[in-house]
Amino acid sequence: MKVQFQARMLRIHFGEKDKWQRKPLHEAIVAKAQELGLDDAIVYRGIEGYGTSTRIRHSSHWTFSSDAPIMISIIDTEEKIAGLVPHLDAMVEEGLIAISSVEVLRYSRSSGQTSLKP
Repeated sequence: MKVQFQARMLRIHFGEKDKWQRKPLHEAIVAKAQELGLDDAIVYRGIEGYGTSTRIRHSSHWTFSSDAPIMISIIDTEEKIAGLVPHLDAMVEEGLIAISSVEVLRYSRSSGQTSLKP
């Protein structure tokens, strides 16, 4: 089954070493998104990048010390994304958050698998 609709995409950029209450920040954000009932979240680990601090973050194959760039992408309704933002205000100490409108094509095996409303 294919469903097409408008939604919001939130992307959060920060570093792998960032924490929230002694837990990796990406794990804390995904857990909060799930707790709030957001439909879709995925964490990407980058090879290299930099943000407003201009400090280059990179993944390293040769040492155990790395601070790879991390990006979390979350897609859901405007209301649910807006409900997550106040939590991110408290959790993200240094990073970038981008929110955009997106056209979603959701494929599923049955009609009962999606809670995003078309």
